Amino acid sequence: MDEKKAAILGEIPRLRRYARSLLRDRDSADDLVQDCLERALVRLDNWQTGESPRRWLFTIMHHLFIDQMRKVNRRGEAAMLPLESGEAQAAPADQVESIASREIIDALQAISPDRRAALVMVAIEGFSYAEAANILGVPAGTLMSRIARGREELRGLLDDTARRRSIRIVEK
Repeated sequence: MDEKKAAILGEIPRLRRYARSLLRDRDSADDLVQDCLERALVRLDNWQTGESPRRWLFTIMHHLFIDQMRKVNRRGEAAMLPLESGEAQAAPADQVESIASREIIDALQAISPDRRAALVMVAIEGFSYAEAANILGVPAGTLMSRIARGREELRGLLDDTARRRSIRIVEK
């Protein structure tokens, strides 16, 4: 039992990263991780010993996220929360990589949650298409379509951002 709990604890950083990619609000993301861990510990017997808990935990988290989104949609509340004031950059970035990273994160947050979840599962978390499709509860073809559309949408957003950044206003 302790081995299972230790393996679950080892997945917390990945769960937090995935939760933050789904929800921009740090507190909401931490709540989602906590709910996921609580459910996992209650249903610890459902996890097969010898297997990595990663896929199982991500499936639990995704289902909790979908349930949360449904509740939000029923209530008519805003699904995506604005960045907290502490998360905004206080000074302009000196490095091009930092600016590019911020633009990518902002663009990723701008695409639909379904496409974002599919992209994060495969591109960031490293799940195979089959594993990600299983976790998200969609056919592999649907997952691949969401990834393709998400990448296309990201390219469009990033191209638009680059164009806006290259336009400079000259004052005399």
